[in-house]
Amino acid sequence: MASSLPVPGKRFVIGVPFLWLIVFFFLPFLILLYISFVDMGGDISPFKPIWDPVTGILSLRYENYLAIFRTEEGAPLFKTLYVDAYIRSIGYALATAFFCLVIGYPFAYFIARSPASVRPALLLMVMLPFWTSFLLRVYAWKGILTDQGVLNRLMMSLGIIDEPIQMLYTNVSMLIGMTYVYLPFMVLPLYANLVKMDFRLLEAAYDLGTTPFKAFWLVTVPLSKAGIVAGFMLVFIPCVGEFVIPSLLGGPENLMIGRVVWDEMFTANDWPRATALAVVMIALIVVPLAMYYRSTADDK
Repeated sequence: MASSLPVPGKRFVIGVPFLWLIVFFFLPFLILLYISFVDMGGDISPFKPIWDPVTGILSLRYENYLAIFRTEEGAPLFKTLYVDAYIRSIGYALATAFFCLVIGYPFAYFIARSPASVRPALLLMVMLPFWTSFLLRVYAWKGILTDQGVLNRLMMSLGIIDEPIQMLYTNVSMLIGMTYVYLPFMVLPLYANLVKMDFRLLEAAYDLGTTPFKAFWLVTVPLSKAGIVAGFMLVFIPCVGEFVIPSLLGGPENLMIGRVVWDEMFTANDWPRATALAVVMIALIVVPLAMYYRSTADDK
């Protein structure tokens, strides 16, 4: 009987990504988890022992996690700065993923239906922003959205408005910046899924008397479900912990969890509280993602 074990080449191909995840994700996560249970006291180093070798007692400080959800007396349940930041971050991430999907789906569909000779050029245009520094692209939007920026001057010159509109440091500027930055992460997986679709299925639907919109909704969208989910996750996950865009384009009321973690770690020098916030943020992302993949695996 042939052995069911994979050949060494297959083991190597499978083992490399697993090794990468262990070294660059799992081990750093364990370090974060360790620091989140540390009591720094008056020390400046967060790497303090949590196990007493003499007594053998494991001393874990749960206060770093309890403080995230503990409310002041008389305040609504779970009404804290940290919980508000989590909710705000998830809300912005969902809105950004939605706008990226609405804008990116037509782009991906158009590229997939284009002649094969022009697809590389169209894909190059989608990836072209990556050739420019992330910070420069975000700063460019400050010049566009500021009171004396390009957009306000254009609208005033056209007579649409009489005085500048405040667009910078608002919810609008946050969503514009995040949608612009993460749009390619939605377009590329959608294109990879749509380009493999057999468009003869649409022709068959038309022959059966289906309208173009109904054929799109009943044929194209279900067949591109995997690309939609992949693009949504690729946008949603980094948006939850986004720090640069809220700092440059958002106002003080747009405090997201990435900025809160930064303030706790580098301003308050409270590494255990900051790492506890990061661990909870990772759990908010990984747990629903694992539940989704498990449900899809069960369906298959």
